[in-house]
Formats: sequence, structure tokens, C-alpha cells
Amino acid sequence: MSGRPDSGTGPETADSEAAAGQDESVDPLDASDDPLAASGDPLDESGDPWEDARRARWTAVGTGAALTLAGLAAALLRLARSASALVPAAYAGGAAVCAAAAVLGSRGRTRRALWLLIAGVMVMALGDQFD
Repeated sequence: MSGRPDSGTGPETADSEAAAGQDESVDPLDASDDPLAASGDPLDESGDPWEDARRARWTAVGTGAALTLAGLAAALLRLARSASALVPAAYAGGAAVCAAAAVLGSRGRTRRALWLLIAGVMVMALGDQFD
């Protein structure tokens, strides 16, 4: 026995072939085969940017309408009680800002609508502090 491998390859090649055989095994932590990992968003099934824009518009409109109704209801409830006139005015003003956000959201200006929704809720919260 001369100590050489029978295949005529050196020990470095035999070790690299064994390592290559191990590389073909599937790693359970590897997410490269997962189709949802490629998109980054598990809820994004279509990958259609128009669908994402439509969903953002509907979200802005729905949230704006809900906050508008909540602000108007709070303004009417505060108006019936003996509080300062500033409290219902703040709720009504916040509701008007949220209504404007709903209109902007329906026209596709979702980023501006988001900022207006935040501002409207802040105005309503400020009115709540006066109570």
C-alpha cells in the first residue's frame, strides 16, 4: 500500500467532494426556498403595486370616516354636558381634519392623509385635555 487514494485524487479533493455532498442537504433554517420570504411581506400574495395602492386608499378612507364619526359623536356628547365650548369645538375640528384626510385618501394622497389623521386625532386629544 502506497497510501494514495484509489481514485487518483489528492486528499484535498476528497475532502472538498465530501463537503460538497453535505452542501446539498437542506438546511431547515434556510429561507431561500420559501416563496413568502422572497417578497418580504407574508400578507403580500399578489405582488401587484396597484393592489397595494388600492388597499392603502381604502384603509385611509375607512380610518378617516371612522375617526370623523367618532369625533362628531364625542363633540355632540360633550356639547350636551356643561363643559366649556372649547371641548366640543376641538372634537369637531379634529373630526373635520379626519374628514379631509378621508377625502385625500380617496384621491390617492395616502401619505398626506396619514399625517392629517394623526393631526386630527391629536386635536381631539387636546380637546379631551380641556375637559
